[in-house]
Amino acid sequence: MARRLCWFARRAVNARVSIGTLYNRFPTRGHLVDAVFADRVAASVRIAEVALGMDDPWQALVLLLEQTCELQAADLGYNDVVSRALPLRGAAEQARARGYELMQQVIVRAQEAAVLRADIILEDMAFVLWGHARTVEATAAVAPGAWRRHLAIMLDGLRAEAAHPLPEPPLRPDQARRALSGQCAAEHDEHRA
Repeated sequence: MARRLCWFARRAVNARVSIGTLYNRFPTRGHLVDAVFADRVAASVRIAEVALGMDDPWQALVLLLEQTCELQAADLGYNDVVSRALPLRGAAEQARARGYELMQQVIVRAQEAAVLRADIILEDMAFVLWGHARTVEATAAVAPGAWRRHLAIMLDGLRAEAAHPLPEPPLRPDQARRALSGQCAAEHDEHRA
């Protein structure tokens, strides 16, 4: 994300807009993130809408995850937005909420068709995207397409016919939000110290 925000700041400087003016226009990090990533958030909603309109529920889930992961791989800044609970505001936050709502519908549809594990919930998809985010970060410079292999492995594990009992319950929505925000890591570090 820092790369894209730096790119945005450099464009402002090149346009002879002072950093002070930039901060006057975007008083908080959330406002700046909205401006920089609004197009990506909107694209992710369009992807979910297309997926929901597909006839095959499994292919809809695959398309949703593949294209979302492709957006992450193409823009490391957006990769950070997806894998963290960065503050969004206004239209971008509404779009993100709409994207979650649509993803939930894609999940339910795939489960009703018995092609997606019955024990998967929306918060489990956060693990798919977090795992993908770390794969993209680690391999972007050496094997930019490695994420596709990682996603294929994850998709195989999501199939209903591959399901075995899971050892832990899913994260509750509040736990997922805390984990995304980095709160859990900070709390873990405090307890270790």
